Amino acid sequence: MENTITIPKSSLDFLAELKMNNNKPWFEEHKPQYLIELNHIENFAGALLKELSKTDVLENASGKKSVYRIYRDIRFSKDKTPFKTFWGGSYTRATAARRGGYYFHLEKGNTFFAGGFWGPNAADLKRIRTEFAQDPETFQEILNSKSFVSNFGTLQGEQLKTKPKGFDVDHPAIDLLRFKQFLVIKRFTDDDVLSPQFLELALDAFKNMRPFFDYMSEVLTTDANGVSIL
Repeated sequence: MENTITIPKSSLDFLAELKMNNNKPWFEEHKPQYLIELNHIENFAGALLKELSKTDVLENASGKKSVYRIYRDIRFSKDKTPFKTFWGGSYTRATAARRGGYYFHLEKGNTFFAGGFWGPNAADLKRIRTEFAQDPETFQEILNSKSFVSNFGTLQGEQLKTKPKGFDVDHPAIDLLRFKQFLVIKRFTDDDVLSPQFLELALDAFKNMRPFFDYMSEVLTTDANGVSIL
């Protein structure tokens, strides 16, 4: 992989300054610097999109369009600070046959790349739980694999405190059945982010999500008998 795209220290430093001066006058004064740093992030996102597209099919038209706006929606939030203090973005897998999405979050001391299902609808959640109840071993093999554990540790996401409706509290797979979200997260240090190898590290993290995505895609595109619903 040709890797000439890096994230400069100034891109993280700008966020740290913004965090201490999260107001419109400061931002407007420093907007030229913001646009410079945004360009670095968009170039990185574009390079990552190009490499990831070699192994997956994505909806995103460009790296620029995958990067989130820095302006916060404060209409219904108690936090009225107007700007996000991280660089974020996502890639959506294309067509109904490919489920799940990739997310990146760049911030000094808190950089992570994630993927999965943040808010599955009721039908998807029921289908996933039905699969876990019938055959938990297949998914557990993915979660226990060397590549999954070394990259993501454990499956993450909000869980029920009790059992989901329609399932036995004593079910052998109750720990899986309690999940309401299904997330995998890989964290990076600031040194990782600023290294010349970061694009490769980021790509590797996303590629290691594929067994998880492929499993979920298979489940969510078939009925409980394994027959395609597409």
